[in-house]
Amino acid sequence: MKRIRIISVVALCGLLVLSGCGMSNTAKGTVIGAGAGAATGAAVGGIAGKSAKSTAIGAAVGGVVGAGVGLIIGKKMDKQKKELEQVLPEDTQVEVIEEEGQAPALKVTFDSGILFATNSSTVSDASKSALRKFAANLQTNPDTDLKIVGHTDNTGKVDYNQTLSEKRAKSVYDYLLSEGVSSKRMEYEGKGIHEPVADNSTAEGRSKNRRVEILILANDKMLQDAHNEANSGK
Repeated sequence: MKRIRIISVVALCGLLVLSGCGMSNTAKGTVIGAGAGAATGAAVGGIAGKSAKSTAIGAAVGGVVGAGVGLIIGKKMDKQKKELEQVLPEDTQVEVIEEEGQAPALKVTFDSGILFATNSSTVSDASKSALRKFAANLQTNPDTDLKIVGHTDNTGKVDYNQTLSEKRAKSVYDYLLSEGVSSKRMEYEGKGIHEPVADNSTAEGRSKNRRVEILILANDKMLQDAHNEANSGK
């Protein structure tokens, strides 16, 4: 299984408040970039890449050009979100997510019923069109990495659901690979019943819990390019 290096940006103390206030990802990127110190930024870069290059990038994010770097990355994520919303089915959720210490990212959530028949891990013919469009968008936005995560409801045995969630995540991985998305950009895993987003005691809740989430994360190149672009204005 591939391991993705998640690019991190030091968050302000009020990051969790920002994530729920309706501020656009572009604006959030500006605030996050401006609020980080150069010394802490260097530490973040070192953790992300374990190299002198990544440490230098991290320092830039926290320094004078931090606001510019955050703004540029935020604009890229906002742009891709809008593109995906135009090509994916209406019941596919595309949202900006922010977690403490991490750069803004996108989360695309497919209801498992869209992708698979009941108790199946084979991508359905009906869903292939959506995944092809998703793969095409990824090809035009190459400076990101992907984490594909399968989830189930709590019906049935725990071990069975764990295996099913892993197989479904792998099936999405394999289909995107067949559509030209590089394996170097992707990893996959199954969470089984362990990360529900709704109440499993209701049919509606169980339906929401049966899902495949794809996290779209900024990679080293996106951060480096943003750093270069911000510096070019000096």
